[in-house]
Amino acid sequence: MYVPPAFREDDPVELRHIMRAARLSTLVTATADGLMATPLPLFLDESEGEHGVLHGHLARANPQWALPVHGEALVVFSGPDAYVTPSWYPAKREHGKVVPTWNYVAVHAYGRPEFFDDATRLLEVVTRLTNLHEQPRAEPWSVTDAPEAFIKAQLKGIVGLRLPITRIDGKRKMSQNRNADDRDGVAEGLLASDAASDHAVSRLIPRHR
Repeated sequence: MYVPPAFREDDPVELRHIMRAARLSTLVTATADGLMATPLPLFLDESEGEHGVLHGHLARANPQWALPVHGEALVVFSGPDAYVTPSWYPAKREHGKVVPTWNYVAVHAYGRPEFFDDATRLLEVVTRLTNLHEQPRAEPWSVTDAPEAFIKAQLKGIVGLRLPITRIDGKRKMSQNRNADDRDGVAEGLLASDAASDHAVSRLIPRHR
């Protein structure tokens, strides 16, 4: 990922926050059959390794896990994003030398994926993923709510993924390359939008007032 210095995000705490907030990521691998990509919910265990380890699972019928991976795999996490119109820049009224752009947050995590089908490990991964996303609910569903034999049968249809992260690229492109007045104009313009995602981007733009 191309990351100009003004947009680089290196803070480990922020990187982990972006990865967790993304909820759904994309696993990309290079194989003899070409590039393969699968959208996946993953969880990050930061207690393992320098950058943490990603855990999740794929459908057993998905050929991505069975094909040898050339080099590292890439996991893409996308955060809030929004279109930025030049009309929000005071600079447009001053000289007109402005163009549209896009503000966004992204993290690219790299590592060599490990696939497994051990039933005990699979159950742990499924349980942790379920608990993570059920926790906010008033009445969380638990894996143990389903019959044990049913869960065992379901586990046979998936393959586990463990990906120790070897390096991370983080990017937070939030109009940092514009002057303070232009940044305020973008933030206010996004805040006036009807889209909740635009409001999320507005809150991330550095303001001077």
